[in-house]
Parts: sequence; C-alpha cells; structure tokens
Amino acid sequence: MYYDDEGKDVYAKQHRPRNSRLTSGRLPQAPLPPPTSLKEFFLQNLEHIPPIIYTLLSCYTRFHKIGASNVVVWDEAHFGKFGSHYLKREFYFDVHPPLGKMLVGLAGLLSGYDGSFDFKSGAEYPEHVPFVAMRVMLAMFGVGMVPLGWYTAVELGMSSWACHLVALMVLCDVGWLCISRFILLDSMLLFFTFLTVFCLTKFHNQQWQSFSPDWWLWLSMTGISIGCVTSVKMIGLFVTALVGLYTIEDLWEKFGDLKMPVHEQIKHWSARIVCLIVVPILVFMASFKIHFMILNHSGPGDAQMSSLFQANLVGNDFSKNPLEVAYGSKLTLKNMGWGGGLLHSHVQTYPVGSNQQQVTCYHYKDSNNDWIITPRWDEGPYNPNGPIKFLAHGDVIRLVHGPTTRNLHSHAIVAPVSKLNWEVSGYGNETIGDKHDHWVVEIVDDIKRGSDVKKHGRDDPKGRIHSLTTRLRFKHETLGCYLRAANAILPQWGFKQVEVSCDKENNPNDVHTYWNVESHWNERLPPGDTKFYRSPFLRDFWHLNVAMMTSNNALIPDPDKEDILASKPTDWPFLHLGLRMCGWGDTQLKYYLLGTPIIWWGSTISLVVGLLMFGVYILRMQRKYVDMEPREWEHFVYVGKIAFFGWVLHFAPFLIMGRVTYLHHYLPTLYFSVLMFAHVLDHVVFSSRRFTEKTKWIAFGIIAGLIVCTFWWFRGVAFGIDGPVNDHWGLLWRKSWNIYN
Repeated sequence: MYYDDEGKDVYAKQHRPRNSRLTSGRLPQAPLPPPTSLKEFFLQNLEHIPPIIYTLLSCYTRFHKIGASNVVVWDEAHFGKFGSHYLKREFYFDVHPPLGKMLVGLAGLLSGYDGSFDFKSGAEYPEHVPFVAMRVMLAMFGVGMVPLGWYTAVELGMSSWACHLVALMVLCDVGWLCISRFILLDSMLLFFTFLTVFCLTKFHNQQWQSFSPDWWLWLSMTGISIGCVTSVKMIGLFVTALVGLYTIEDLWEKFGDLKMPVHEQIKHWSARIVCLIVVPILVFMASFKIHFMILNHSGPGDAQMSSLFQANLVGNDFSKNPLEVAYGSKLTLKNMGWGGGLLHSHVQTYPVGSNQQQVTCYHYKDSNNDWIITPRWDEGPYNPNGPIKFLAHGDVIRLVHGPTTRNLHSHAIVAPVSKLNWEVSGYGNETIGDKHDHWVVEIVDDIKRGSDVKKHGRDDPKGRIHSLTTRLRFKHETLGCYLRAANAILPQWGFKQVEVSCDKENNPNDVHTYWNVESHWNERLPPGDTKFYRSPFLRDFWHLNVAMMTSNNALIPDPDKEDILASKPTDWPFLHLGLRMCGWGDTQLKYYLLGTPIIWWGSTISLVVGLLMFGVYILRMQRKYVDMEPREWEHFVYVGKIAFFGWVLHFAPFLIMGRVTYLHHYLPTLYFSVLMFAHVLDHVVFSSRRFTEKTKWIAFGIIAGLIVCTFWWFRGVAFGIDGPVNDHWGLLWRKSWNIYN
C-alpha cells in the first residue's frame, strides 16, 4: 500500500502522484524505527539475507578453479596486453573506450604485475605474472551481477519467487559465468549494464517525491552508470537508449499534466539534461583524460593520433626532426581528418582500375609511409649538394615513395570505393614519369602561426612550411583535384586500409584534404623547437573517438575466410552455436562459451509470450473486459516495457551491423530477456489468484530445479573441460554446437 503518515507531517508531506509512476514499480516503504537490539536489527533486514546467500554462491562459482588454465585464453591476449601498456605507460590504440582496460591495468598493478608479459594467445603464463589474482579481481564484477539482478527485480515490484528466479538465472547461466572468469572487458560491461538498469528502477520508485535527496541520488547514479558502461564498450549506448526512451515517456506524461506548474516542468527537464546527458558525457570524457594522462610514453598506437599529440609523448623523436621542410626531405604525411592515417604505399597493385601500385592511408608506422620531396620533371633531378630550397606555398613537386621509388600519381580513372573521385596510385620510378605526377602545394594555415604563412615567400622564414603545425593541401596540377583520405575502407585486397583518392570538388573546409608533415628527416637542416608541440584535449578526445569508430566499422566479415568463432545475431536467442575460447587438444583445459539452455530458450520464448499477452489484454480491454486492477495493469506494462525494449534495443542493432559478431555480444541482451522470463512467470503463476500457495511453490521448485540442474550439467564448459572432450558425453543438445571434435 501507499505509505501515508496520516497527516502528521503536513508541511513536509509530498503530493500524491498525478500519474501512474507510483503504481508501476515497488511501492514506497514505510520508514522503520531505529532498532533497539541486535535481534530487532536482524529481523528488520531479513529481506537482505537471500541476496547475501546468492552473492556468496556467486563468489564460489566465479572463483572456483579460476586459475586452472595457466595459458592465455581467448581475448586475454588483447586486454591483458592493454593492461601491460598502462603499467608501462605506453600509448596504444583499441576500438573500445579506455575505462575497462584501465581497470585491467589497475588489477595488474594491485596484483604486483610489472607489465613485461606480451600475452600471446595460447602462451603459458610465466611465474612472475599474477594472472590468477588479476582474474579474481575482474571476476568481482561478475559476482556483483547477482545481487544487482536480485535488487533490480525487487525494485521492479516482482514477487519474492520472481526475485529468486532472476537471481538464480544470473547465478546459474554458464555464459555469464564463463565470460566473467578471465581477463576480459565483458564482466565490467555486464556489471555496469546491470547497474544502470538498477539505478533506473530505483529512480523510478522515487518519482512520488520529486527533487528529494533520494530522487537526486538515483537520477545522478543513473547518469554515472551510463557514463561508466559507455566508457567500457560503446555497446553501452544501447542501455543508454533504454534510459532515454524511459525519460522521454516520463517527460511526456509530465508535459500532459496540466496541474504541474511551468517552472516545475523546467526543473524536471533541467534535471534530466544535467544528470542524464551532461554527467555521462563528463564521466566518458574523464576516462579519456585519465587515459591520456597515464599513457604519456610513445607506444604502438601513436600513429592513430594527431602529430601534435604524438610530439608530447615521452620517447617520441619529433623534437629531433627539422622544423622547416625543404626539397630532398624524407617525410611522412599525416591526414588531418578525424581518425586520419599516414599516406602509405606498398608493392601490391589495384586489382581494378589502372592496376598500378596501391596508395592508401595506414594507421601504423613503417617504412612504407616514407615519401621524398623532389622537383617536377621539367626542373631536373634534385641536387643534394646545391643550395637548400625550402618548400613554399604554390610549389609544384613530385612525391616519391621511399621504398619503391614510385611517384604519387593520379589520373582520370575512378577510385575503387569513392566512385566520384579519381584514383591515386604509385607510378613510374626515378626516371619514368609524366605530368600526372605533379602536385601543387597549398598552405591552408599553421596551427601556431595562423593563416599569414602563405603570404610570405620561401626566402622569408615566416613563409616556410613547418613539420607538425602547417596544414597543407595537395592539388593535382593536371586534373585540379585534391589528395583526400576520408575513412573509406578498401576491401581485403587493400588490407582494409583507408582509400586515398583525388577529390574533384574543391572544398576548402574539407579537413580530409588537409595534411601535415609528421616525421621529417633531412641531414642538411637543424633539429626543430619542441615549444611548438601542443595539442588540446578536446581535439585529441574527438580524434581518438573517430579513429575508434572508423576501425570498429572496418571489422567486417571477410568472405574469403571462414571464421569458425563468428556467429550471426539470429543464432543467439536459441543458442544455435557456441564459441570455442581456446585450443581443443586432448591435453588442454577447454572452455566453451555457451549459455544454460533452459535460461536462454525460456527467456526467448517469454519475449514472444509477453508480447502476445499484451496484445490479448489490449483486445480484451477494447471489448470492456476487466482482467486486472489498474495497479496490476500499470505494473505489467512497466516491467514489460523495461524488459522488452531493453532486449530490442540491445539486439536489433546487431541485425543491421556490418561488422563481424560473436556470441558474447548477446550477453548484455540476455539480461532483459531474463527479466521478461521472470516477469511472465510472475504474472501467470506467482501473482495469480487462481493458484494456491502450494501450487506456486511446486511451480517454483520445478523451474528453479531445472535451472540449477542444467547449470550443473553444463558447468564444465565454464569451469573447464579436462581431457578428451569426447569423454564428456551428453553436452550436444543441439547438433549445431561444435563441442565435440
């Protein structure tokens, strides 16, 4: 019942809600008097005994035999290595945001790991790597999923039977269990997803007392949770969308409340904007700020960032590079578009178009990024003993590829991906070439010196092109097009590198046609001055995020290669296929990522059943049948919306994604179908007036028994299958599972 103080506190009394928010979740609870004895304290907190027991059981399942496999399992090869980079403070690049990987590094630091292991897949951990301690620390996030599942069910207003089932399913799913026991990001992603839903349900139940301290607390915690989950993986945006839909509906209802003053409407909007938009963005940005502060040494991911960012890294050699660029200089050219790479070429040729040598943009440093500035063909060869001639605005040059001596070339042949642009290729050599090798250097501006640079000639130091800071465009002298790299990805024959083309449109504001000199070598010139080298955080933050999205979009299935680990989203709801997480030899401990069948199949069926039930109730309501009281109906719809839309928002995006997908991508989605499973059972059985208490206990016992028994049957796929896999019979419940050899 709604808590009422019988008018005793008239001034502090909150208004009764004007909408259905009060009737849909857990009803407000009367405050308990302070306990006067230990027994009274115990009795007042009896409701917390079950989640404590489940949490202890979760500790057992998550930690049991966690160090049995002493080899690098599955993606530990990636995330363990990223943790090593944090400990060595080396800058690296990855497609995921940094929070989860920083927590991996923290686990290593607290475990006493020194960052010296390279985490090669399948390699045995040496004695000095405390991999067990690191796994245990990260498994704590998996432990936390269980009490969060319980308390979320409580806040959703489910019966105690349904709360037990939610906790049991979170505890006993071998997929969630298996993924939580290794040095991976998934346990953190799942924990923060669970936490976001929990905070949302807590906030929902405070809506009867808007702007109270508890209301502000849980609204703020929801925003912080959103920031954390998106800072682990961008998949966190899916649960963010669920919170967004809830908020839109909530504000829409308040907008329709004519008794609510305008100033209160504005307060509600302002609170949502601050707590659910500004706070998550600040948390997300803070994770990158800490990421940049820790990784202040040069590392394998430097080339993904802007040249100015790299110049600030300890161990970078840019300070030794000459500042002013001249003919004969060997250099690398960095595209200044968001996520831009280095101008690159290699001996492989285009299989389409001209069939000449490929020119691409590459995000890693190697000698194939080196180019030499030489005079145009009609000016004769470069004389290394002649007077130094500095590069200036308006010069017409050739760019010669260092390793292959090919000339940067363009012609009236369409580019392989950007069909509206011309192809850029490597052509000829030191003695063979034509006018299509000529490029006009155009200065856009200089980040430090402004736009006046191009007004001065080469003889004036103010007009000389500087490495790192001067922004350039390269115009093809014959075609009039501009050298451009806009994150269009080449097919497999181009090694999934970024296409370089010649853009016919002269758009002076297109940053993908902007280039700067990054590395620069010229023995005839003195080293530069490092005082120029500064890069603002916001630019670095945006640059890295675009690079992450570009690289993530490039993770598309290769039709020429069969990936036995990959699966389609349609395979997931009914467990069509599992995933081998390691080698499958007889002497290896084997882990197979697979869900507990009764949980996955039952939760998927419940989504369909729940939707059908909603449709039937709507039809019956239209015919004036009264199946439920208003409180029951509001609760049925509220929990159903959280579960169903949460599942759709997490599952549907994978259906339209072009990137390669794996079974573990479904694990956050599964949580919402589990909530729907418990909700449907709660509605049909446990909250029904048609069944006796004994019948409900029998039903609960059967369902709980099936969950526990199937977990026990499949526990080996998470704890490790020892010896020949064919000796472990009874695991092939579907012929499509590749458990057996």
